Amino acid sequence: MTYIRPIPLHDVARPADALPLAGGWCRFTHLEILERGRAPVVVPASEASPSLLSPLMAPRPDFAGVTMDRPRLMGILNVTPDSFSDGGRFLRPEAAMMQARAMAAVADLLDVGGESTRPGAVDVPVTEEIARTSPVIAAIRAAGIDRALSIDTRKAAVAEAALAAGAGVVNDVTALRFDPAMAGLVARAEVPVILMHSIATPATMQDDPVYDDVLLDVYDALAARLAAAEAAGIPRTRMAVDPGIGFGKTLAHNLALLARLSLFHSLGVPVLLGASRKRFIGTLSGEEDAARRMPGSLAVALAGVAQGIQMIRVHDVAETRAALTLWQAAREGENP
Repeated sequence: MTYIRPIPLHDVARPADALPLAGGWCRFTHLEILERGRAPVVVPASEASPSLLSPLMAPRPDFAGVTMDRPRLMGILNVTPDSFSDGGRFLRPEAAMMQARAMAAVADLLDVGGESTRPGAVDVPVTEEIARTSPVIAAIRAAGIDRALSIDTRKAAVAEAALAAGAGVVNDVTALRFDPAMAGLVARAEVPVILMHSIATPATMQDDPVYDDVLLDVYDALAARLAAAEAAGIPRTRMAVDPGIGFGKTLAHNLALLARLSLFHSLGVPVLLGASRKRFIGTLSGEEDAARRMPGSLAVALAGVAQGIQMIRVHDVAETRAALTLWQAAREGENP
């Protein structure tokens, strides 16, 4: 099988033959051709057929009412006692609401989760996960916060309760594999879904993960999950993908994915990058305290935006928004 990766350009000067990447802020003139067991080859995009170029160029549809023509930020709201970087900080409803208001001032989407998926985490009972998340979602809506809200869960019952409380997106770290009822629920509810790549469970996912070729293996797995979701009645126009940085991946795996993130545009749907404060950032930066990994997280977020990634999931929303604003201003030579 041949894989086609657009090589993104985001300079203010654009070659006359540059093509739009996913209808967004990047362009491309060349493609990297990838095949298993062979060295990559770079070719002009003009040599590719229209059928190959179409999914790379086509503007992405709005996701949960949010346009995908510029970088979007998803703020993380963990209402858990044990998340890897902010566990317990927002478990109390008052603290969760304060954080939701602060993030909503600058984020485009909010992602509410009630079960830690850090390496080694254990399952949370459905009733407890619902008790953590649904009241917070209902309170956010009651407060008049109108940002797109997603529920970060693997479980259909939790997602159903969250949707009833006011959420409008399902963010499933198992890409609908964990709970057989999840795909049907998403299809019936007619809500967008984020399909993330992962292996095993949080409790075991970092136990010596092995891939033949991590980039192509993750791509194939996400392509298969998109097809499975379509077969379950979910239109591709309501899907996004996430390569799952840090979920069953070593440092080398994460870096291989980050270096060629633009490959995932070939799937024809919006791409989300969730690398905020993760362990590999601490390893490379020498920062063991997850809460102090913001500088590294900003660097990875901007690297993703430079490859045309439409959504960036972060803890430090205000800081990431500031970094993104400055990146865009420096790139365009004017106030964005």
